[in-house]
Amino acid sequence: MQEMLMLLLSLIALSAVNGQTFHLGSCPKPPVQNNFELSKYLGTWYEIEKLPASFEKGNCVQATYSLNEDATIKVFNQEVLPNGKTHSIVGTAVSRNLEEPAKLGVSFSFFQPYSPYWVLSTDYESHSLVYSCCNVLGIFYVDFAWILARTRTLPAENVTQLRDVFTSSNIDITKMTQTDQTNCPNFM
Repeated sequence: MQEMLMLLLSLIALSAVNGQTFHLGSCPKPPVQNNFELSKYLGTWYEIEKLPASFEKGNCVQATYSLNEDATIKVFNQEVLPNGKTHSIVGTAVSRNLEEPAKLGVSFSFFQPYSPYWVLSTDYESHSLVYSCCNVLGIFYVDFAWILARTRTLPAENVTQLRDVFTSSNIDITKMTQTDQTNCPNFM
């Protein structure tokens, strides 16, 4: 038991250092977008706000989704790092449940299992709310949340309404931060 407690404390410390958000208990199970239409979701989305994520270190974060020939989804993420260099990564998303097509899985490596990418809400033209959560040892969970937009900014009142969707689904967004989308380059 003491070894398990030490492992748990080590994981919590690692999460805190990496800026991840962790919580005791199990992942919430928020409702996802009804009648999700992937074809309308494809294209470029800009990150407006997010829960901390160790794999995102920059600003001007954007994601472009396109359909692959094998019916999977190409995920092309780009950001500008603090040193001014651009960083990009390509991944694959799949629809894991045809009855709930808004519950996607995404992976950025052949060796990485698919992680949840749940579209909680989108109007396809201006905003999208995305949530991801993974249980760890049945003791706590690590989660990620994003407010995305088709433009680099959203009016503050819209962001407040979108944040309310997260909180009404028992998703703790107290650590959510705004993504700097100013002076961004035109990515290729």
